[in-house]
Amino acid sequence: MSLIAIGQLTSTSSLSHNLSQCRHLISLAASLNCAALFLPEATDYIASSPSHSLALCQPTNKSPFVTGLREEARKRKLPIHVGIHEPCWADKTKIRNTVVWIDENGHIVHTYQKVHLFDVDLGDSGGPVLKESDVVERGDEIKEVYDLPGVGRVGSAICFDLRFPEISLALRRKGAEIITYPSAFTVPTGKAHWEMLLRARAIETQSYVVAAAQVGRHNEKRVSYGHSMIVDPWGTIVAEIKGVEGEESPEPQIATAVIDRELLAKVRREMPLNRRTDVYPEI
Repeated sequence: MSLIAIGQLTSTSSLSHNLSQCRHLISLAASLNCAALFLPEATDYIASSPSHSLALCQPTNKSPFVTGLREEARKRKLPIHVGIHEPCWADKTKIRNTVVWIDENGHIVHTYQKVHLFDVDLGDSGGPVLKESDVVERGDEIKEVYDLPGVGRVGSAICFDLRFPEISLALRRKGAEIITYPSAFTVPTGKAHWEMLLRARAIETQSYVVAAAQVGRHNEKRVSYGHSMIVDPWGTIVAEIKGVEGEESPEPQIATAVIDRELLAKVRREMPLNRRTDVYPEI
């Protein structure tokens, strides 16, 4: 069994401020001897507009934010899973929404680019207008799972991917025991669907689901729901960080849970899911 941590914070457009918040979370996780720390989507920054986001984006090998995390991972011997932005070399008007695995030696050993982009336009009815595709290039690949030594096999997804069970089922088929959803959920969608979607993905894949989330007010346009959580293969919430009632931005926090591979094996053994791929396609 291994102890892991999820971190919750409020990223702004200041990469240095966001790195400072992450260093605090890393220190907390390291002090508890956690085997890994999982951070939210877009931890490096959340901008106020597509053009602002494009201007802030830096190559991973030149980003002081990523460099800082790599140094912390190496110093603390703590693997870090974190959502960042990367330039899109094929289209200079777009960036990539990705997660990277930084191992205990500070090396980037695994990446995943978000497949499903969040596009909603409810402006005519007074609702939000959020079109991720205005500036983000969508990914086109479900990556192989990553073996996190001493913890388990991890499959990566991001935020809006949560609404599509096909990805989590595909990751389970690839051997995932833990599926991640670093996120920045809006408050209305978070209240309506966040917990039930995470628990559903855990139950249907019989895997741990690890969902580190942004929380609070990032700028005049963006507020995130929070409620980072870890769900076990039976669908039980085993760790959670609460959100905020108003729009304040709370201090960065972590929560921890044990990844129990014996429990995972027990659930899969005692509730066998024998798929009828003679009736429907295998995902």
